[in-house]
Amino acid sequence: MVGNMTPRERVLAAVEHRQPDRMPIDVGGSSFSTIIGTAYERLKGRLGVESDTSYMKRRSRSVILDERVARRLHTDTRPLLVGSPDGWEDIYLRDGSFQDEFRVVWSKAGDGHYAPTGNPLSGATLADLDTFPWPDPRNPGRTRSLRLQAQQLHEETGYAVVLSLPVGFVHLSQYLRGYEQWLMDIILNPEFLDVLMDRVLDWWLELADAVLDEVGPYVDVVAIGDDVAFHDRPMVDLDRYRRLFKPRHKQMIDLVKENTNGAKVLYHCCGAVRSLVADFIDIGVDALNPVQVSSAGMETAALKAEFGDRICFWGAIDTGRVLPMGTVEDVQLEVEARIRDLASSGGYVLAAVHNIQEDVPSENILAMVDAAVNFEG
Repeated sequence: MVGNMTPRERVLAAVEHRQPDRMPIDVGGSSFSTIIGTAYERLKGRLGVESDTSYMKRRSRSVILDERVARRLHTDTRPLLVGSPDGWEDIYLRDGSFQDEFRVVWSKAGDGHYAPTGNPLSGATLADLDTFPWPDPRNPGRTRSLRLQAQQLHEETGYAVVLSLPVGFVHLSQYLRGYEQWLMDIILNPEFLDVLMDRVLDWWLELADAVLDEVGPYVDVVAIGDDVAFHDRPMVDLDRYRRLFKPRHKQMIDLVKENTNGAKVLYHCCGAVRSLVADFIDIGVDALNPVQVSSAGMETAALKAEFGDRICFWGAIDTGRVLPMGTVEDVQLEVEARIRDLASSGGYVLAAVHNIQEDVPSENILAMVDAAVNFEG
């Protein structure tokens, strides 16, 4: 199906609950909706594209699509990424792990993802938070040339410009503290956890303020990622969510809304979040990703019926079973089902659940986007 809207108009129509001319597609628009390493190399080979591969995040091997690949995938989005700070390069260790600017050590088992295995605040006290060497959130390397990139994407292309901001205070405080210790802090050391999350939040707000001061007029969507759920339930009960996480996430979203020209907030939260969606809407989330359909309570028709007039769903194409293990026909049926469930009167941007992983065949990636473009239901 050939549409009359520009890609930017198509994405914004969907997020604003207006019917777009065809299904909007996001592959490669953000750090959580792109393709991972090996799967991308196979896809380039299939398409006959020869180019060096650039990465959004080294530790997750999430790629920046070659423009030729992006056009073949009909993706309506283009990414805008915060730069690396001046004066810092990740420190690589003999075992292949590396240390980032927060002194977190990341290790990789085999061909899997990097995980935070060295947590600099694992044994910290409140006093240690005052002496910890927090990186400079306004380091000029983070924003160098960013305004020009954003302006060019906005003025010289018709694509939706998606700014990916760093992970939020939940994830970063977990990396610093260690996941197990962080979970225990919720019950055993809540005063420390509050101060730690506030320190990380302040850092994030400073960085986001500096970035948005450069690119605010030129971005269409701002992507924020911070998981607060497991596969079967939210990470904490609703009362704790509303005390620990919701007001802090609202500060993040308010900053974005106040420092852009009407940009939409795309919030990435994996897992079983259905019981939290109303709260996401309350704090200003415009679109929810990844819509992890394999998690408890994440049935797409029910989500649309309950929330579809108030929030846009962004994702929902199953990466647990269908994309890696299904046939081309399975992928086509999956795409058609999710569009029927979610796309009525707008409110849906089609994307994979999470980044497209390394076990996904190229033919299934192509089947996903082609089925979306050709859908006539």
